Amino acid sequence: MRYLVCVKQTPDTAELPKVKPEEAASGQLSIHLVVNPWDEHALEAALQMSENFGGEASAITVGNEGAIEALRSALAMGCKSATLVENSDADAWGVATLLAAAVQKMGDVTVLLTGQMTVDGNSGTVPVAIARKLGWPLITGVARVVEASEEAVVVERVSGQARHTVRVKPPVVLSVIKEIGEPRYPTFMNIRKAARVEIPVWKAEDLGVEVPPPVVHMSDFRKPPVRDARVQLFDGTPEEAASALLDALIAEKVL
Repeated sequence: MRYLVCVKQTPDTAELPKVKPEEAASGQLSIHLVVNPWDEHALEAALQMSENFGGEASAITVGNEGAIEALRSALAMGCKSATLVENSDADAWGVATLLAAAVQKMGDVTVLLTGQMTVDGNSGTVPVAIARKLGWPLITGVARVVEASEEAVVVERVSGQARHTVRVKPPVVLSVIKEIGEPRYPTFMNIRKAARVEIPVWKAEDLGVEVPPPVVHMSDFRKPPVRDARVQLFDGTPEEAASALLDALIAEKVL
């Protein structure tokens, strides 16, 4: 069995305040990039599945040459192989087109895993689009994998306050949440090994697909306004102070 994890290189959230509007619009960010934190949980899920049920965990990403670093992080965590699909212009539908074609080219993927969303796009649309293109079932909100085999994949998913146990015949797309498991730290030895791995690079023509032109464009980028921090003290009886606090919260549109 093969568990393929879709990862994305995203800005380090600690450095997001440094992003300039023109950088965000062009995609040419000068800040530190890391593996999307949600995708790290998907990597952990795939590694747990390979340990518990047999099979092999692999990683794939769509991006430019720099995105190879995200794949090296996946290899350092324990993935056995990684693939870069080179493209830096595709929107979510284009990315899904490339990833679905890559899965079809591999031909042996049992479970495709993604994080719930990315910290930069925050849409969660890619796993939906991949499942649509492949014609595979999709399970979202996956918190635990109970069983994985060629005959069945059984997972526990969270929906609001409810928890569902779902059984499906693979191949299947799983979108996992953080509850799936805390990502493991790569060992120093694995980091060194990952740095030496030759990572194959595929292009759209290698996959036999034409990437659709983006239909979603970023037209504007604004940072949230800086709010002045201040402290208000309300005098009077507890009833008077509570009433004044309520008025202040309403005035600030908190309530």
